[in-house]
Amino acid sequence: MTARPAAAPVTVTEICEKLWQAIFERKLRPGMRLKEEELAEIFSTSRARVRQALSLLERDRLVTLIPNRGGFVSEPTIDEARDVFFARRIVEGGLMERLCSRVTDADIARLRAHVALERDAHQRDDLPAMVRLSGAFHILIAELAGSEYLHGVLRDLVSRTSLISTMYQPRQMHDCGPDEHEEIVGHIARGDVAAALAAMAHHLEHVEAQLDLNEAPDLPRDLREALL
Repeated sequence: MTARPAAAPVTVTEICEKLWQAIFERKLRPGMRLKEEELAEIFSTSRARVRQALSLLERDRLVTLIPNRGGFVSEPTIDEARDVFFARRIVEGGLMERLCSRVTDADIARLRAHVALERDAHQRDDLPAMVRLSGAFHILIAELAGSEYLHGVLRDLVSRTSLISTMYQPRQMHDCGPDEHEEIVGHIARGDVAAALAAMAHHLEHVEAQLDLNEAPDLPRDLREALL
């Protein structure tokens, strides 16, 4: 019998992607401890490789490394929360202008298909899908705008927004529904740059207005449950 080839070892990039995705989907909560030995076991890799991944995520302010204590999912302050939305308004405004100047029928079809997925998730009251798709809409705009650098910048801002929403959004509130995204797509399709910019700015203000920028509640901090 021929032995099955051993699985390729997980890369630092793959560890980063998995942790980023868990933060993006609000599975990893602010303040959760990221134990190197536990992560090494989960990913079947070395602690050195895990340490590299955590260092990269610290650079993007998604992880905080504390000497002699290890890594923790970052806990954005109220001032940082406001700064993130300020940055998003600037970055997404530029991406919107760029996309409107080069958008194709295929791009509009992708955006509308995405909004349809969001609407379906809302009708099913599928909160994890709602959270994931809501953030992914903004990342899709960055992708279609064709700026690899700004795509990466916005991707990290959206993940940081997920941390902020986990900390400061009241439990009874959810992310904005697909209606505002659909309105944005309509303006893009018509080539109305001013209306698209205004709709995006209003949308981000609406998301920020949902936050209760006071003391954050205590949150569950179980690492294994979040990643397995």
